[in-house]
Amino acid sequence: MADCNETLRELEPFIDGEISDEAREHIHGHLGACVDCQQAFEFHLELREAVRRKASNDELPASLVAKLEVCLRDDFDGDGVVGNGGSDESASVR
Repeated sequence: MADCNETLRELEPFIDGEISDEAREHIHGHLGACVDCQQAFEFHLELREAVRRKASNDELPASLVAKLEVCLRDDFDGDGVVGNGGSDESASVR
């Protein structure tokens, strides 16, 4: 059975369906037996839903997009730059 550290580390891939069937079964079993991990799982689901609702109504601030780009190393806004071109603000997110 999955332990707490493994379960918490794999929560996002578990929620996204990006893990093997065997790993999903282990994590599902652990969540059924561990109140702390179940609460963390529920928190992640609630947080996702809150972000989804908010993101569908409002445009993300450019500074947040720049920070996300730095963290995820991807050019989300299509400006050809990951982050905001090397300013101190993006450098602080690592």
